[in-house]
Amino acid sequence: MTTLPMMPLPHEERDPFDPPAEYADLRKDGRIVRVTTPTGLGAWLVSDYPTIRQVLGDGRRFSVRAGQAAHVLGGFDPDAPIGGFSQMDGPEHVRIRRNFAPQVTHARRLAELKPMVERITDEAITRMLASPEPYPLHTEFSTAVTTAVIAELIGVPPEKYGLLQDAAYSLFATGTTPAELRVALAPLFEYLHGEVAQRRSAPGDDILSRMITHSADSDRPLTDTELVLMNAALLIAGFDTTASMITYGMVALLSDRSRWERLCADPGLAASTGEELVRYLAVGVGLLRQATEDLTLGGQKIAAGEFVVVAVQSGNRDTTVLPDAGTFDPARPIGPHLGFGHGAHACVGQHIARMELTTVLGALATRVPGLRIAVPLQDVVWKKDSVVRGPAELPVAWS
Repeated sequence: MTTLPMMPLPHEERDPFDPPAEYADLRKDGRIVRVTTPTGLGAWLVSDYPTIRQVLGDGRRFSVRAGQAAHVLGGFDPDAPIGGFSQMDGPEHVRIRRNFAPQVTHARRLAELKPMVERITDEAITRMLASPEPYPLHTEFSTAVTTAVIAELIGVPPEKYGLLQDAAYSLFATGTTPAELRVALAPLFEYLHGEVAQRRSAPGDDILSRMITHSADSDRPLTDTELVLMNAALLIAGFDTTASMITYGMVALLSDRSRWERLCADPGLAASTGEELVRYLAVGVGLLRQATEDLTLGGQKIAAGEFVVVAVQSGNRDTTVLPDAGTFDPARPIGPHLGFGHGAHACVGQHIARMELTTVLGALATRVPGLRIAVPLQDVVWKKDSVVRGPAELPVAWS
């Protein structure tokens, strides 16, 4: 193993919209450096777009099995009780994703889901407009929308929303210990085990039922545990990361009034604006992989078993690939970026996340053009204990 001196992982932003300044210097020099995370995990840091894509796209030499179980700001536990197919490499990952992905990526299925997303969004806006100002946009709107969408997709009733919220907060909190995580996840797992049994005997039109039905004709149908892990991961990720992207995106739009006014004047820009927000902001701090063999990456020798952190935020700002990468352009033609990852483990729910973000942006711009941040930007409270970036809360007003 390499024993070079290590620098701290850059993760403290001086500006709410820009990655840590150290990344620009690392990209310019093309360096892959040794870093240590706040919990002491040592890794190689990759900052430029092409090399990040190389790592994420090479599942043979860069494994997610151990890397996915340790987020870059939190604890490390190779036996973490969450992850399912996202912690699998090779044929096993392909097998499970093949049963999972069609339920959340197929164009016909997405078209069927669109009216539901629009209904939930409109209901949330109506509740907001009937509420006193200032209004807590993140907890009462963004989280409410994404929770309802992902819960309806899987068939989770409102009285069970607290299970996935508690699980998400624990999973993404940097201070959660493996033991605490198991305790937090247990109620959600127990509930989903019961739902799997029920849907096997009486399937409905939800994603969980569709997974059961779709896999029944395969050589190896999905097991109860596989179904629980997949649906738990979908519930947790769909709730927290998408909600944070909505709120974070609204800060970026409302803090520069010209951006918001442009969207209000042309709500048809909602799709490109949403895609640009995902590229420009990137709610994830980094993705972790583990080398499966001795290799050379960007001129740097990396030993089998060593960890590699890919800085998605930095890669999306690589000016050698996108000359104006540091500029927010809501009309930018939609192109490849790293906001949803890359390769075999790219976010399986990205199409639903795009639909939610596009729907929310278009609806808010149409129905609440007077929306504004109700406190000075410097008074917005940002998450400090989570691997998902964004505001902890966003007070807004509109009248």
